Amino acid sequence: MCPDIRGQHHDLDAEARLAEASGLALAIGIVVAEAFVLPVRQVRPGTLFGAGQVENIAVACEQNEAELVVVDGALSPIQQRNLEEALKRKVIDRTGLILEIFGERAATAEGRLQVELAHLDYQQSRLVRSWTHLERQRGGFGFLGGPGETQIEADRRMIRQRMGRLRKELEQVRKTRTLHRERRGRAPWPVIALVGYTNAGKSTLFNRLTGETVMAEDLLFATLDPTMRAIRLPGVEKAILSDTVGFISDLPTQLVAAFRATLEEVTGADVIVHVRDMANASAGAQKTQVLQVLADLGIIEGEGGESTIPIVEAWNKIDLLPAEPLAELLAVAEGEPDIVPISAETGEGLEALLARLDALLTAGAKVHEIVLPAGEGQKIAWLHAHGQVLGDRAEEGEDGPIHRLQVRLTPKEFGRFASLR
Repeated sequence: MCPDIRGQHHDLDAEARLAEASGLALAIGIVVAEAFVLPVRQVRPGTLFGAGQVENIAVACEQNEAELVVVDGALSPIQQRNLEEALKRKVIDRTGLILEIFGERAATAEGRLQVELAHLDYQQSRLVRSWTHLERQRGGFGFLGGPGETQIEADRRMIRQRMGRLRKELEQVRKTRTLHRERRGRAPWPVIALVGYTNAGKSTLFNRLTGETVMAEDLLFATLDPTMRAIRLPGVEKAILSDTVGFISDLPTQLVAAFRATLEEVTGADVIVHVRDMANASAGAQKTQVLQVLADLGIIEGEGGESTIPIVEAWNKIDLLPAEPLAELLAVAEGEPDIVPISAETGEGLEALLARLDALLTAGAKVHEIVLPAGEGQKIAWLHAHGQVLGDRAEEGEDGPIHRLQVRLTPKEFGRFASLR
């Protein structure tokens, strides 16, 4: 159910949030028996909902034989416990649901570390039991003896210790990622990062461009761990394409902190491709959420929203649009070089997207005239592989045959060529 609380503003309307919550439930294999929006005029501290609403929820649970109640919002520990007691069923909120999905999908050691840290951070506030029969005495007598450390305090201490160890391990992961980025910077292949709202089609596009088979299904958070593969562009011998975790509205703060090491991959990119699901009625609100995450990472700065990294918007799923909306969308995109309508499913528009990425990555390229002895075949081959050779004329020089080449190179590539021996 989706609580629609009076006075609270959301980028997505209640029905869109309810549809997204249903999608999250389906993503983890939950069978949705019934989904509905519940207006909340006044938040009740103990249960969030009013007594009558709680009774109605209990009746709906009985009628549908539901075993789990999902509330698409934030529940305090007390609210969660009271609802469970009133409904006689397990109750989880939006954060708990997303954490369950992440826990199931994390494939790498790093992903599992991040999910466990987020889980522990969430559980730390959920320890609302008070087991007085498990108190440990600290000695002494009379009023000075008193109860020692309770089980709940011991649980919290163990969680804090485990979280400390996980943070140290993730800090090591962050340092390793930084070293990898620096190494790529010296390589120096340009990096293209795919970002976007979850289920916008990033993994499908990634598979199209790389020929890989990364999991790409019509599910929220189908992939979590970042994946990198090499691709070729017309004027660039090799570029690294990175598929990142999808964004979502109201992403739990625990996950934002835990997945920062993963999201930092975006900050090292040369170009960002923002993949948007234009067949979704909430495409505008989804864009706002993605830009907010990029702002949190420091990629978008200032009131004007200027990006420190070039961003290309890939308007995806145009194959799902009716003729009239599609015509309007194409008309808007026509005058915007950094907007490319595509269909990752059919491949439509991908050549235009690659051409735009190539133009951005080679924007600083200049034409150089380079003269090499005919015997320097390795350097000549390098120029053909890494630059755009506009002319290659064989001549007779003073000391023998030479090649006079006209080559377009970026400053980075020209520096690499100058360092060749």
